[in-house]
Amino acid sequence: MDKRIARLNIEHFRQLLAEEQGEVKRKTLLDLLAKEEEKLRKIEAAEKGKSGHNNK
Repeated sequence: MDKRIARLNIEHFRQLLAEEQGEVKRKTLLDLLAKEEEKLRKIEAAEKGKSGHNNK
């Protein structure tokens, strides 16, 4: 579920960035996007760790 939410947030922030012209709002969106991408990377790494652990 968290993975799906992170992906949806990333998609949403990218859409907003494509339309936003204001420098302050763009910086905020870029920060939010970076945090959400990092969250997704951590979720995916944890999943790989779990799946790799089961194969041993």
